[in-house]
Amino acid sequence: MILVRAQRFKPNPATAADNAFQADAPEGQSDEQTAGKALAEMDALADALRAVGVRVHVFSDEDHTRPDSVFPNNWLSTHAGGSVAVYPMYASNRRHERRSDVLEMLKSEYRVQTIVDYSGLEPDGIFLEGTGAMVLDHLSRVAYAARSHRADTHVLERFCTDFGYEPMAFDAVDSDGVPVYHTNVIGCVGTEVALFALEMIPDEHRREQVRERLSVNGRKVVEITEEQVRQFAGNAVELCGRTPEGRRRYVMAMSESARRSLRPDQVAAIEESCEIVAVDIPTIELAGGSVRCMIAGVHLDRRPPGVEPELTEAVEAIDENPATADGRDVIEDDVLEDA
Repeated sequence: MILVRAQRFKPNPATAADNAFQADAPEGQSDEQTAGKALAEMDALADALRAVGVRVHVFSDEDHTRPDSVFPNNWLSTHAGGSVAVYPMYASNRRHERRSDVLEMLKSEYRVQTIVDYSGLEPDGIFLEGTGAMVLDHLSRVAYAARSHRADTHVLERFCTDFGYEPMAFDAVDSDGVPVYHTNVIGCVGTEVALFALEMIPDEHRREQVRERLSVNGRKVVEITEEQVRQFAGNAVELCGRTPEGRRRYVMAMSESARRSLRPDQVAAIEESCEIVAVDIPTIELAGGSVRCMIAGVHLDRRPPGVEPELTEAVEAIDENPATADGRDVIEDDVLEDA
């Protein structure tokens, strides 16, 4: 996966209006202090994932005009078979998070056949913010999407046609009737377990359709509450690393806030298929996103492999290898992959 070490991180004023999960930094805390705490949290996440055999590929970003660049999954996704998608972003000050050096690294180090760029829809006011707006089920090939102005259903259908997914759109709101801004805050889909706040889908018929679709292949659905969503329990991601002996190790990465919000029975259900890895990232969560938002996966075959793969994608079982970007902003030569 691609992880961006955003050195000028702070909650983005341009996204606060429609992101009910966003909060201001503590009173009296300077932007420099906020950024410093966030950097320590980013590094802690990378270290925790390495400790369970996940390899992490880090890009650095020093641009003060990109406060949300720590969330690259909103502008980029990669897909088995050599395809890459680039997405249209709602907030104008997020659109220059798209980086040509990241795309050039992917093309030079991996087998990229097609880059589908939807960003040209931005002048028309049409947006689909990547795997924030969509939660992708790689096994059943379903793209779950809560409707919002950050998740236009017409672009969703185009994406699904281009990449071979079935669109499943629905409305999702909080107890005050406020629409959920990103689907990945209310749920995640792993190989054998999914976390989803089905209670936030007000249409009972559609809610049951989503429940059935999530569980159709025997996957266990762990229902989470709105209060747990507010602690980012839905913003988790299944990863696959390696044990010291080289065996696969499946983990569910989430924040410490998310982990604390889970009941013992929910933890037990998750741990039937994967180990929970929780990292405390309260500063980053001020921006309205958590661990899942920080992860842009690499689902591409490396060209040509120079070493034995050390990471396999958790759902599609696609082998991954170290990537180098040969660029000024790559600061670590590891790769992290997501479900």
